[in-house]
This record gives sequence, structure tokens and C-alpha cells, in this order.
Amino acid sequence: MRKVRLPPGPVVVDVLGATLTDEDRSRIRHPAAGAVILFARNYENPEQLAQLTAEIERQREPALPICVDHEGGRVQRFREGFTAIPPMRLLGKLWDRDRDAGKEAAASVGYIIAAELGAHGVDFSFAPVLDLDYGGSSVIGDRALHFDPTAVGALGACLVRGLAQGGVAAVAKHFPGHGYAEADSHVAVPRDGRTFKEIARKDIAPYKQVIEAGLAAVMPAHVIYSEVDSQPAGYSRRWLEEVLRKQLGFQGLVFSDDLSMEGAAVAGGPPERSRAALAAGCDLVLLCNNPAGLDELLESLKDLQLAKPERLERMKKQGGRDLRKSVAYREAQETLRIVA
Repeated sequence: MRKVRLPPGPVVVDVLGATLTDEDRSRIRHPAAGAVILFARNYENPEQLAQLTAEIERQREPALPICVDHEGGRVQRFREGFTAIPPMRLLGKLWDRDRDAGKEAAASVGYIIAAELGAHGVDFSFAPVLDLDYGGSSVIGDRALHFDPTAVGALGACLVRGLAQGGVAAVAKHFPGHGYAEADSHVAVPRDGRTFKEIARKDIAPYKQVIEAGLAAVMPAHVIYSEVDSQPAGYSRRWLEEVLRKQLGFQGLVFSDDLSMEGAAVAGGPPERSRAALAAGCDLVLLCNNPAGLDELLESLKDLQLAKPERLERMKKQGGRDLRKSVAYREAQETLRIVA
């Protein structure tokens, strides 16, 4: 099968299993597709993953970037043959004992993630989580680095730099902050009734430092901040255009969170959800674990190209050599041992 030559579209597509099916190939080659996301179901071992990513790259020109949720702790899709990345909360605990050691460990974690993903043909991870740990969110929990915005900003910036040193771009989530809302946006529509001033003083503060560190992309939360907008952040021009773009000066890519989540259901079906996210300022949209809905979404956006493809180009991994053979990788592994 020959590669198709197509500019990227605005949809991140998922694939069904450990090898590509004809359905997968059709979705990857669809004009609306712009990236491919992998899950645990797509992983058996390192050799299989490298073969899968190589086949994905062969489907079209330019190749679509490949991504994964690889934060560490309970959100790490690839395990056998990969370093077990600790929950981000442990970096925060190390920060409390020794700030310099915490920052060094955060950079090392970023470098290890980047080196291992890049060696297997994966371009980037949806990390780091910049949500503050208020103690009440079931879905965030130990995924959060800390409750202190200063700690989250400093550690998040080090994670971003570590990923970049390994040739991988970073995606900060979940803007402007999912840590205060207790409901899980996978199964409910979380609400946060605080004022904008309060959210800006605490939850948004880390983004300033992380953007300065070279952050490439942001994923907004499926949370309604009722004092600011009646729509979830991912459907809100106030949050994405006014606050993220204009006030914070962010120039990178904006991904929607998974539009199959219950927190996204306020906009209607998959096509309506995708158009609401794009109209609000998202560059790319995700609809995962819903093949029929994904096909409907792709067809609804078949005539829509990515508005600023240079933002997506920045998400492709940099450098061709296997960084797992480098001195920096061995040193990062040594540093990681102090985290637990």
C-alpha cells in the first residue's frame, strides 16, 4: 500500500490493537487525521511497539506524530521493557526535603520518558500534569506534583526541559486546573465555583513558568468554572483565547481532552463536541475508545485542515540516535533511584 500525501487534519485517532487493521489504516489515512494516540491495548513488548509505530509512519506523508499518556504512576501505558516512572507526587515529596534534588529528579524523569518513547517511535507524551493537589480529586490524586503552585511550576518546568533534552515535546494538562474539582470528568461533569482571581493566583500560576521553559502544547480540562464561563474550559474561548493565548502568551498547540468523556457531553454528539472544541481554540481533538463515533467525527471534519501545522510539526521527536545508550540516560537512571 502506497503512502498517501496529505496535510494533517485536526483529529487525533486511536487504533484497535497491537497491529494495524484495515480499519486503523483507513482512519490514519483519512484527511481529517492529524496524530495517532496509543494505549495499553496497543502494547505487548518493545519490539512489537517499534513495529507498530513504524507501520503507522508508513501510512502517509508527512507521517502523523504518535503520542501516548505516559506520565508515570498509574498512568503509564507501556510497562514491560520500560522504566517504571513513579507517581509525580513523589517528586513533590522530594522537593519538600531538598528542592535542588527534586528539580534534578524531575529533569531526569523527563529525559528517561523521552529517551524510551523516542527509541520506540513515539513522538510525545501527554505530560506533565500541572494540576494542584487539593486532596479531594479522585481522578488527579497522586498524579499531581504538589499543592504549592511554586513547587508545581518549578518541577513542571524541569520535566519539560528534561523531555526536550531527550527530543520530546511536552503537553501540560489540565488547563486551567483540575485539582480542585472533586468529580471525575471521565464519568461526570465537574464544576469549580471559585472566582477567576483565585484560580489565577493558584492553579494558573505554574503555567507561566512552564511556558517559559518551552512548553509545546496544552490540554484543557473538562471542568466548568461557573464563575468564569458556563462551558467547560475545553469549549471556552474565554479560557483558551483570552487567558491562555492572550494573557499567558502561549503560542503552542492546544489539544482537547478526550471528547468521549462524560465531561465533554454537554456539547452533544461527537461532531458537535469536536466543532465546539475547535471553535473555542483547540487545534486538535481526541475521541478515544469509540470507533463508530470516531468515524462519524472524521467524516464531519473531512474538509478541515489543521490551521497552523507548524504547531503540530513541533510535536515530532527530535534526533535519530537511541538515547538509552547515552551517559545522560545512565545518569538519569541513577538520579531516579532517590525519588522513592
